[in-house]
Order: sequence, then C-alpha cells, then structure tokens
Amino acid sequence: MADPISITIAGLALGVSGLNAWWTLWHRGRVKMTQPTIIFFGPDSPRSRDDEPMPKVFLRTLLFATSKRGRVIESMHVALSRNETHQNFNIWVYGEEKLVRGSGLFVGETGVAANHHFLAPRDGNAFRFSEGQYRVDVFAHLLGDRKRTLLFSQLLEISREIAAQLAETRNGLYFDWGPDASRYMPHVEKRPPSPDPMEVLELLGIPHNLGRPHVKESSGGRASS
Repeated sequence: MADPISITIAGLALGVSGLNAWWTLWHRGRVKMTQPTIIFFGPDSPRSRDDEPMPKVFLRTLLFATSKRGRVIESMHVALSRNETHQNFNIWVYGEEKLVRGSGLFVGETGVAANHHFLAPRDGNAFRFSEGQYRVDVFAHLLGDRKRTLLFSQLLEISREIAAQLAETRNGLYFDWGPDASRYMPHVEKRPPSPDPMEVLELLGIPHNLGRPHVKESSGGRASS
C-alpha cells in the first residue's frame, strides 16, 4: 500500500509545477506604469522656425508587465480633460537620446524606462493650456485585448498666473514630483527656438547654392523633452 505522506508530497510537487508552468507559459498578466517623475505641458519643438509648435504632453516613467512572458503595447495615448474640454494626444513617440514612433513596444517583467512624448493631431493644433484643473489619463492598447487599459490618472492645476505665462511663445509648464509634499510642483520654463537649417549653413560657411542639407528624419524626430 502506498504511503499517504509520499502521495501527498508528490501531489503538492505536481501542483506547484503546474502552477509554475501556468505562470510562466500561459499567464498573460497586465502592464502597469510607475508614477511619472515629471510631466510637461507645452509646445513641441518644431522642425523649423516657420512651423507652428504642436501642443504636447511629456512624461517619464517605467512600464512593466506582471507576467513572465511580458506583453506588447500596440499604442499609447494621453487624454487631457478640463471641464467640458477634452483633447486626445494620440501621436506617441518614446525613447532616450534616439526617439522613435511608438508601435509594438514589448514590455517585460523587468520593465522599460523611457521618455514618452504625446502630441496632439493636426486638427488639435488650436488647443491651448489655459487656467483650470486638468485630468491626465494615460491609456495603452495591449496586443490581444479588446479594450484599452488605463495606466495612470492624475489631477493637475494650472493657475491664472501660470496660464498667463503659457500664453507667451515657447513657454512650457513642468510638474516635478515632490516626495516630501506628495504632490507635483509646477514651474514654467521657456524653450529655446529650433535653429533654421539655412542659418546653420551660414554658421558652417557652406554656400547656399548647395541647397538645404538632406536630413533623414525619424518618425519621432520632432519631439524633444
């Protein structure tokens, strides 16, 4: 007759092995996002002086998966709401020194830390960061999921004084996370203008008749933190 203790131990070992196999091979898990250390509202850097800056939301964060197998993010976007005003920032660009257009980002359990730039579409160019309370929602669409996933939500305030500063050309608003105060601390900075290619040629002493230099643009080349 078999020993009951041996049978019990064997059954527990089989159960643990099955649970480990499920967790490793079949458990899909979710993608989560750490609290951004910085959030930016303001204009993106245009390709040239003649281009009008596009409104942008920038943040830095870590994305990680809760499963061993990881997940793939098909797309991300930011939804910004103030009272009855709602604007999606659906052009997603991410990276560190080299920026790329966001699409098909694999996120493992160890996570991916990067800067994320979200630009408004062309028809959202008239959007302005005015006075009021804003809700920032960061969404991701994961491969295989029907519905989008809310990764992060935060309320932020733009005072009348700050709104007046943002009305000036190229001013941007930074929200830095204050660990002692447990809230975001706002401050406004002026973004330097992008150099004109023809001015760069003059500085380098290159004749204008050579034409404008050919620049190979990446899909996210216009975005900068």
